[in-house]
Amino acid sequence: MKNNKYYAQQSIALMDLTLLDHTVAESDIIALCKQAKTESGTTAGICIYPQFIPAARKQLKEQGTPHIRLVTVTNFPNGGDDIEIAVRETKAALEYGADEIDVTFPYRALIAGNEEIGFKLLATCRDVIGDKALMKVIIESGELQDESLIRRATEISIEAGTDMVKTSTGMVDVNATPEAAKTMLNVIKNMNVQGRVGFKASGGVRTAEDAKQYIDMATELFGKEWSEHPEKLRIGASGLLNNVLGLLGHKTKAATAGY
Repeated sequence: MKNNKYYAQQSIALMDLTLLDHTVAESDIIALCKQAKTESGTTAGICIYPQFIPAARKQLKEQGTPHIRLVTVTNFPNGGDDIEIAVRETKAALEYGADEIDVTFPYRALIAGNEEIGFKLLATCRDVIGDKALMKVIIESGELQDESLIRRATEISIEAGTDMVKTSTGMVDVNATPEAAKTMLNVIKNMNVQGRVGFKASGGVRTAEDAKQYIDMATELFGKEWSEHPEKLRIGASGLLNNVLGLLGHKTKAATAGY
């Protein structure tokens, strides 16, 4: 039986260590990069605003961890329905050198009954990104609330060509929940796209026990190889790192701001 140390270790390998505070400075990004290199391995990525990507890439290279993915966000966090703005931000993220771009779904439009704008915005961003970066779509499940809306947002995101579906921005009252994750993962299964589409739980995942719920859920549906692969399963977090390092017997640092 897997113990908490297994989940702690696995959480590090799947984690996007996140810092999306509007008061962040370059020195905070450097510190985040250093935190991403732990005594028990590196996180999968760091999630930061686009303008900090060059400084982060330089730091990751200097500390010997250039493989850590540089993740950023666009159409974030409000999930607007202006395609021109979303595309402009996405192009800028690519120019800064993002490895992965998390695009927020126009969830308010979907709540209002408009499915078309979500597909069109995401498909246009997918065309812009091409194969230059991984595309992850944030459906903002806590705001959609209704299971049918969560399911439909996930379906639209997959139909538009996303590489991964993500629960939340981490900027609203309700973020990742096991219930939303189950709905989203089941859409991936029912559409038979687990070979090309992954899942990211983000916001409110603060302990190894929290992470365990998502890892076990993915393992049950798709197997251990899927749930242990950061291209398929990702956890967006900031407070989680200290918890898992403590479980692994390492000294912990001050928690980063973010989600």
